[in-house]
Amino acid sequence: MAFDYKKEYKEFYSPPKKPSIVDIPSINYIAVRGKGDPNDENGEYKKAINMLYGISFTIKMSYKGEHKIDGYFEYVVPPLEGFWWQDGIKGIDYAHKENFHFISLIRLPDFVTKTDFDWAIAEATQKKKTDFSKVELLSYKEGLCVQCMHIGSYDDEPTTITTMHQYAKQNGYELDIADTRYHHEIYLSDPRKCDISRLKTVVRHPIKPKQ
Repeated sequence: MAFDYKKEYKEFYSPPKKPSIVDIPSINYIAVRGKGDPNDENGEYKKAINMLYGISFTIKMSYKGEHKIDGYFEYVVPPLEGFWWQDGIKGIDYAHKENFHFISLIRLPDFVTKTDFDWAIAEATQKKKTDFSKVELLSYKEGLCVQCMHIGSYDDEPTTITTMHQYAKQNGYELDIADTRYHHEIYLSDPRKCDISRLKTVVRHPIKPKQ
């Protein structure tokens, strides 16, 4: 049976619908940076997602070709994730999505080396006739965070976020969104196939002990 990160790391991908504190270790990702409204059909975000999945599935299916990755095991491609921020504010202004900056992400298995990643970029570029130069290998340690499972529209996240911040404060923490610590979303539902009222999204914010 293929290894499924969502099932093996439930504390990261299946938090309850009430806030909890979690410490996220260093994780390797395929990443694409960009900016703009994620709902823009011709925008950078849609293109970033296509690039991420292009490389993710090139690596996942590598065992069927000539490039053999040392330590490879069959796995389910982890869910799409995103770090989001807007210049000049510590949080998210959902009324001005055109001001979003993002890093779109898909987790990589630890057996994927920089050499394997570079091979995947070259392989996908050749086979798909697409420019994958914006795709990068990113190692990121998120550290201490408060998180919660949000059910429903992305635009309704502020209610969940308020509850998260109150929980963190009650437990001796304060918000720590900064230049390298972001509003984080993990998308467990496909909005093209799921009613908006049932969308499942892990929402995560960085925190630190209250001074």
